[in-house]
Amino acid sequence: MELTEYGTIHIEKFYGSKISMLNRFDTFARRDGFKGNSLEEFEEWKKLSKHTLFKLLGMDRLIKCRQEAKVAERTELPGKIVREKVILKTEEDVEMTIDILIPPGEPKGVFLCLNGHQGGGRYSVAGYYDIPAIKEKIDFFNYDYGMKLCALGYVAVCPDCRGFGERRDEPLQDDEKQHFLTGSCRNLANMCLPMGIAVLGLLTWDNMRLIDYLYDRNEWDMSGLGCIGFSGGGMQTMYLCALDERIKQAVISGYFYGFRDSLMILNGNCACNYVPGLWEHFDCADILSLYAPKPVLIQSCREDHLNGPRGILNVSEQMDILKRAYALYGKEEYIKHDIREGGHHFHDESLKETLEEFYDKGRNQEAAR
Repeated sequence: MELTEYGTIHIEKFYGSKISMLNRFDTFARRDGFKGNSLEEFEEWKKLSKHTLFKLLGMDRLIKCRQEAKVAERTELPGKIVREKVILKTEEDVEMTIDILIPPGEPKGVFLCLNGHQGGGRYSVAGYYDIPAIKEKIDFFNYDYGMKLCALGYVAVCPDCRGFGERRDEPLQDDEKQHFLTGSCRNLANMCLPMGIAVLGLLTWDNMRLIDYLYDRNEWDMSGLGCIGFSGGGMQTMYLCALDERIKQAVISGYFYGFRDSLMILNGNCACNYVPGLWEHFDCADILSLYAPKPVLIQSCREDHLNGPRGILNVSEQMDILKRAYALYGKEEYIKHDIREGGHHFHDESLKETLEEFYDKGRNQEAAR
């Protein structure tokens, strides 16, 4: 027995579970991926798969409440941008904190701008440059896409998702820097998973109720409603697009890859990624295929560690599945895959041109329905 400097013993060989779990994944995963050949078969698959996903997320256990919302603050920012802080009730005893960035003049449209991890919730997305910890993350991840969209002329709706910003749960409700920047997803998962509800179900539910609010408010043109998100915000965008027909254009950054590599092999990811029973039914591209054939920009970075050990190949395989779905509609051009160099970050080099193109495509899709 060899003692170590840590007061432990050195173990030469470990007997972990990863190989067993990967074998199980290979045996049972993606049983409900689309296997037909016709558009009619695909439309039927979409209908059944949306129902399956809704139940897997535990959203059938959530109950709508009477909508209550109030504008708590209204601030004028440089460039004549107005920032409203809205508090919206999404369930009984659940409130969502939201910044709405309103550009001067007539807005081009409305975008939900959903936050990921390590950015203090909506504070990075909505461009709170005067908070040093937030400015640091904006500079590192290029995280202020809500403010960027508002500068392009869109109403940017930037909510705190559950567990982040002002919605952190009790263990993280202090001013400590890392607690401020990160989220209480693990605490949420420990509470909701044993009740048959995934964290992702709660996030998707809240975002749907936010869309309800925007429609009821009836101040802006919602015909080209978009959704954008980076990392965990890309995850939220993907699931919202899959389940809410009101989204007409989408930007998913830093969250599109095969689950085996990125969530099974990389099994230390945040608890909000994991949905009981999901992998038996669907992979990532199957979920986004439920949104087809509406326009989507997918952003990937070649050195993004979340792509998994096989790198961009793990992304390309999912793109092939998604392209097959769009090909059934003859709308392959409605998918754009923007690959950049570097690690995990949002990139906006082609954002303006893509959104101008998408807005017309999204509205045309709505008119054709």
